[in-house]
Amino acid sequence: MDIGGWLRGLGLERYEQAFRENEIDLRVLRKLTADDLKELGVAAIGHRRLLIDAISALTAEGEGAAAGCSASHARPTGVG
Repeated sequence: MDIGGWLRGLGLERYEQAFRENEIDLRVLRKLTADDLKELGVAAIGHRRLLIDAISALTAEGEGAAAGCSASHARPTGVG
């Protein structure tokens, strides 16, 4: 996933450099807290809320995709 593109899509491209400098990738992004965002320089509460909500949505999408993937690979029972 392109974190810079994701930030631009949220209208928060101003934080792209900080995310790059701190090597924030999808694995790290999903675990960021409000305090982490403060350390990254996201001072505005509104921006932190937008990011936390968007991160939550990404996490929910990832979990839904993983559940759908495992369900699609499940073997039917009673077929033989």
